[in-house]
Amino acid sequence: MAYPFFSLAKSKRLAPIDFKAGSVKIRVEAVPEHGMATIWDADILIWAASQIVEARDVGLQPSRLMATTPYEILNFIGRGVSLRDYDRLKAALDRLQSTTVATSIRQPTERRMHRFSWINEWKERADQRGRPLGLELIVPDWFYSAVLDDALVLSIDRNYFGLTGGLERWLYRLVRKHGGKQEFGWSFDFPHLHAKSGSLSPLKHFAYDLREIVRRQPLPGYQLTIEQCVGGPDILSFAPTDPDALGIPRRRRRSKTRPGDKL
Repeated sequence: MAYPFFSLAKSKRLAPIDFKAGSVKIRVEAVPEHGMATIWDADILIWAASQIVEARDVGLQPSRLMATTPYEILNFIGRGVSLRDYDRLKAALDRLQSTTVATSIRQPTERRMHRFSWINEWKERADQRGRPLGLELIVPDWFYSAVLDDALVLSIDRNYFGLTGGLERWLYRLVRKHGGKQEFGWSFDFPHLHAKSGSLSPLKHFAYDLREIVRRQPLPGYQLTIEQCVGGPDILSFAPTDPDALGIPRRRRRSKTRPGDKL
């Protein structure tokens, strides 16, 4: 999910995301009551994807309907299990359910748009005495189909859940998608990254945040560098710190950098 599907800020976002690049179109809208789903809320979808893949891999029939407990989700995504954490989980589920997405991605023709919410519905379960039994949620077909397509699923380092910034989380997803199996990594210019992130920050502030991330090097398994181009925008490049650990075959390097694509 390297496209701008989520808010990168922890504060409530109501402004929609509108993104277009080539045949790819995305519009994300929020409701005033809950605000837009954030990239931290998307951790729940990572958990959901893991459940679908695990069920399939052990020979079970996966389903869009999932029964679980708040503890199971919170433990998987590396959160606490206090009452406050449980309340935050419910708020995240509400944002995922109320945020609507319209996209042309994986549609047969450019004129068609698929519309969905990240969670179709969710509910808390209880026995006849009112004792909690966990919760149920239903993921949309668009998401479910993508998870079942091996080509669209990439593993995520567990340290990802420890990333505290929205931009660095999004960058990690971008890196995994475009450079996940590239020995020499990938590169993007700053304006392209700014547009693709869906960030509300001005480009000047966005560029400053990128430079701070490069200074800290927080992305697990990847090294970030900035190339300053005379007469052109700065370029962010990234490459795996250990290609062997990622299962990337070694090959002779042909050029210093590789250009990023424009999707």
